[in-house]
Amino acid sequence: MLFLNRESGQGLVEYALVLVLVAIVVIAILTLLGPQIANVFSRITSGLAGA
Repeated sequence: MLFLNRESGQGLVEYALVLVLVAIVVIAILTLLGPQIANVFSRITSGLAGA
C-alpha cells in the first residue's frame, strides 16, 4: 500500500511532463505558421468587408 501513493505522484509528474511537451510543440507550430495564419484571417476579413 505504501508504493501506491508514491506511484500516483509519479503519474502526476509524467502527465505534467507530457503537458509541457505538448505546449512546447504547439508554441513552435504557432511560431512557424503564425504569419500564414494571420494572412488567412486577413483575407477572410477583407472578403467579408467587401461583401
